Amino acid sequence: MTRRRAQASPRSGSAVGIDVGGTFTDLVAVAPDGTVDAAKVLSTPEDQSVGVSEALDVARLVPAEVERLVHGTTVATNTLLERTGARVVLCATAGATDLLELRRQERAALYDLSRAHPDPLVAREDVIAVAERIAPEGIVRALTPEAIQQVVDGIAATGTTIVAVSLLHAYRDPSHERALAAAICAGLPGADVVLGSEVLPEIREYERTATTVAEAYLRPRVANYLRRLTERLESAGYPAPRVMTSGGGVRVADEAARSAASLALSGPAGGVVGAAHIARAAGFERALTIDIGGTSADVGLVLDGAPLVEPGGEVAGIPIALPRVLVETVSAGGGSILWVDDGGALRAGPRSAGARPGPAAFGHGGTEATITDAHLVLGHLGHGAWSGGVTMHADAARAAVERVAARLGTTPERTAAAAIDAADATMARALRRVSVERGIDPRDCVLVAFGGGGPLHACGLAERLEMTRVLVPPFAGVLSAMGLALSGERREAMASVMRFATELDWSALGALTDLLTREAGEPTGGAARREWWLRARYVGQGHELDVPCAPGEDGDTVARAFAALHADRYGFVLDRPVELVSARHAASRAPREVVLQRRGTSTWRDDVRADDGSLTEAVVRGASVIALPDATLRVAPGWTARALPIGGWLLERAGSA
Repeated sequence: MTRRRAQASPRSGSAVGIDVGGTFTDLVAVAPDGTVDAAKVLSTPEDQSVGVSEALDVARLVPAEVERLVHGTTVATNTLLERTGARVVLCATAGATDLLELRRQERAALYDLSRAHPDPLVAREDVIAVAERIAPEGIVRALTPEAIQQVVDGIAATGTTIVAVSLLHAYRDPSHERALAAAICAGLPGADVVLGSEVLPEIREYERTATTVAEAYLRPRVANYLRRLTERLESAGYPAPRVMTSGGGVRVADEAARSAASLALSGPAGGVVGAAHIARAAGFERALTIDIGGTSADVGLVLDGAPLVEPGGEVAGIPIALPRVLVETVSAGGGSILWVDDGGALRAGPRSAGARPGPAAFGHGGTEATITDAHLVLGHLGHGAWSGGVTMHADAARAAVERVAARLGTTPERTAAAAIDAADATMARALRRVSVERGIDPRDCVLVAFGGGGPLHACGLAERLEMTRVLVPPFAGVLSAMGLALSGERREAMASVMRFATELDWSALGALTDLLTREAGEPTGGAARREWWLRARYVGQGHELDVPCAPGEDGDTVARAFAALHADRYGFVLDRPVELVSARHAASRAPREVVLQRRGTSTWRDDVRADDGSLTEAVVRGASVIALPDATLRVAPGWTARALPIGGWLLERAGSA
């Protein structure tokens, strides 16, 4: 366990961010004057709240001086990956009970006929047909008391108390879902009923059903974890935690527990939020982000100084159609295990050594070679005491890599270099997917590299993408926790619209805007900043773009804004009508503004000092290795690193000017 102090202990009003990763749990505390405190401990996968408590103990914070504590958790993600959620009963309209199996009738991999989609979260025998039907034009088959009783009896027979209700076209008319929920709660006291019309009141039955089921599947475990964490923190005198959502905002723990599906990318979203903050401070509006941890790497995209938020996507093969910061995760991290496949090719991951036993270099009983061990063999990392309470053992790392090298018939050094190249190739593909596939040229962006391994791989990744600038933030190894500490509260609401842009009439949508305003509510602690989007598409398209707007804007204005956004994102426009699918509203409140400073009472940068202790503007040319307080920066040949006044380092490739 290690602790890094930038100055004295945070004073009254400190904002604390705690990010739980697969290997380390990171903590950052930001005082009102900008003083930054950081700590890193090994994660505790069996109960993440233990690692959170240990990080607070190591940081030695005064509980009464902590104003807000924001948490990024992987409980929801791990539950989906490990399939350890609740047994869920799904109530679906008769004749539409196979939506989860049918999906979108697409293959898991277009050219791989042996690959299959993950099994649905609900077993077929736990899907109950409901004798009702609502069409867009109204009720086709009424929900009768007899049909309701059959459903209640069917649920009772399963013995479960977690019920997902997703009926056809409930986004337009939720009356049947609400009547069914009331009857289930009356007939089965203690049952928790999740309604699709509340979770995702938008078109597309499959996505709405899958998201509703995911919410029901995750809610018990997420709620238990947050309750346990809250009790642990409050017993120690800390405030109840707030939790980062996938959309990049913060919710109080009680609300987050009732929105479990929105936490699927809780931790990674904090990293992109933090990267956007640092990129803006350094003068960059467009950035690709890469957060390389011990278990995986998360890539994201920053446009116009803010994380790109998309309508949703898959997590562990499960569609969750809720707004989320664009993050793509790949199994490439410091703990990724090296192995040789049956064809004799060297691979890195997806298996990870995790926190326990960890890489062979950790000396915790791990014997398999990892990316971390490869870096040690090549001299990119130093042996001895390290952050997070880890001691690096170079001999153990070399022995592990030698065993892999023997299978390949080559040297440990060549094996280590090839392993790093393989990991870089995996991460570069992910960076291309989040940029090129959205019409963004990586060469126009700065690469913000953070996490324990981000600065090590930054130059290699940038070269693969022909990028010429890399930004390594201050406190790079704990930037996700920094993003959490700097995040504000955010509430969102959405509703279906389904009309052409030329038919947009805000006076007719008055009830809808009022509803969204009420559902989004008012963030804790003051007046909210309110933002509106209309989700639009060309007629015939199967995907949409969120167009920023304001209530009262005419349809032509929205259509022009959509065309401009489409051209910017995809490089072309179409001569087709624009269709509005849904409206989204967000109410947010930024935390109290603090200025993260360089000198005086606040040294938040990775300062470079001369022998006499004075601050110096260092310039380092590759090939070099710079030991940062919580990470290691490798400056590759042909690159120059310059320490920035705001903290961190800017790397530029030779000839890029």
